Amino acid sequence: MINLIGGMAAFGLAASPLHAGELSAMAGESIQLGGFRGVLHYTGENDGYRVIATIADGEAGLPVRFSATLAEGQSATISVPRKLGEPDQSLEISRSGDKLTVIEVGSVSNQLTGAIAE
Repeated sequence: MINLIGGMAAFGLAASPLHAGELSAMAGESIQLGGFRGVLHYTGENDGYRVIATIADGEAGLPVRFSATLAEGQSATISVPRKLGEPDQSLEISRSGDKLTVIEVGSVSNQLTGAIAE
């Protein structure tokens, strides 16, 4: 299991915004929320885009998988807690038409904004 997470981390440690059309179904994009790292991908299903994120707390953390099927206009949020008194760090995944976007919220920098599918 650790090798799986290590492989995902090697795929890219920080998420980078993608431009429309650069990610096809089942292509993974690296994500990072604080010390949590992982991969986000989607598949096209009859009832929407099935978005899957697998993350772990560092290399030794057990992986956790999040899954949501997004229809037109829907969104899902993945968040991790921070120190007491600090806001959660979150990724919001939204679908608008054939475009899937990821926005980092709850942190000082909102630099992770980009389309990951079109």
